Amino acid sequence: MANLQTNFIGIQSPNPFWLASAPPTDKAYNVNRAFEAGWGGVVWKTLAEAGPPLVNVNGPRYGALLSPDRRLLGFNNIELITDRDLEVNLSEIIQVKRDWPDRALVVSLMVPCNEAAWKSILARVEDTGADGLELNFGCPHGMSERGMGSAVGQVPEYIEMVTQWCKHYSRLPVIVKLTPNITDIRIPARAARRGGADAVSLINTINSIMGVDPYSLTMLPSTGGLGSHGGYCGPAVKPIALNMVAEIARDPQTAGLPISGIGGVGNWRDALDYIALGAGTVQVCTAAMVYGFKIVQEMKSGLSDYMDEMGFTSIDDFRGRALPTVTNWSALNLNHVSKAVIDQDSCIACGRCHIACEDTSHQAITAIKDGKRHFEVKEDECVGCNLCTLVCPVPECITLRSLAPGEKDLRTGRIVSDKHEDWSTHANNPMRVSV
Repeated sequence: MANLQTNFIGIQSPNPFWLASAPPTDKAYNVNRAFEAGWGGVVWKTLAEAGPPLVNVNGPRYGALLSPDRRLLGFNNIELITDRDLEVNLSEIIQVKRDWPDRALVVSLMVPCNEAAWKSILARVEDTGADGLELNFGCPHGMSERGMGSAVGQVPEYIEMVTQWCKHYSRLPVIVKLTPNITDIRIPARAARRGGADAVSLINTINSIMGVDPYSLTMLPSTGGLGSHGGYCGPAVKPIALNMVAEIARDPQTAGLPISGIGGVGNWRDALDYIALGAGTVQVCTAAMVYGFKIVQEMKSGLSDYMDEMGFTSIDDFRGRALPTVTNWSALNLNHVSKAVIDQDSCIACGRCHIACEDTSHQAITAIKDGKRHFEVKEDECVGCNLCTLVCPVPECITLRSLAPGEKDLRTGRIVSDKHEDWSTHANNPMRVSV
């Protein structure tokens, strides 16, 4: 049976599924329920320095992008970091860690870029018995206007500086949480590594506005008629997050830096994607808020069953296995040729493939043959773009086949070569490299 136990930068947990720093980890009550349900770890909702607690809006804090059948696609959040007293949070962290010694408990922190402020809170957190620290350099709203959150995460020099302070004043492992609201995610990741970070976590939420009420022409959601941009998360952000995880994992300057993957994890398949691209743990928020803590049970059983099927005995057996297949566009083989194939036995003749191809692609699918409604790929026009397979409502009805070397591509009239030729060596590239 597969072993889901993880050792992430020295932090042990019974499985790689952690709750992210967010509303679900705001207090002991929530965290106890999460651990009872089976979560391997939590990142406690971000703590601030001692003093008057922050004030959140008393109104709609969340917005959503829904499909026509009201499935949640994206989620928007304008809630700030904890609005509970620091002393209360610290005392609850102590008790939770005592009650659940086998679970990972990481504390998220955000204070001003002041060395004394960081030194003070680090000592307090270390005394709780927590397993690690996560530096919140990603929050895109509310706190960033105060010079914290993503305002720090967008300045590599600040990331490096604060990370160095944390490594100097604390013995706990340090995870730097990165903002996606930046041009190149590798730059802040490199800064975190230079500062001595033990790991990075990503992504935090993306700046977003969910929409406008068509009758009042008021931004939604609004508080007293006014709205503010918030942090976007949920299933829709997963492809963005996966790309950023892979960029860090394959960058020579950050390769090997442990990663906790965040963004759109709602089931074991999502977790698999992150782990296969190099993540050691995954963090979940939106799915838990929508479906409750018990979703972790399907996540654990699904991942365990997959690992048994594949013969993997531990997470490390497949962590990062997909990374060698990620490359830059310029390295793709331009001699490779694919063609779409429609399985006539499973085709329901809906015509969606034809319309999509005819209107927006390469006019490579028939609608009529011998006077009858019939959908078939015209190989002399098909470029293997994959659009038809995506719009077809019948699974596996339309697939792509790769032409073997020696076959003739009816579209170009050329014989498929067995030689790899990418843009760096292609004859059409005026700056090609001779081989």
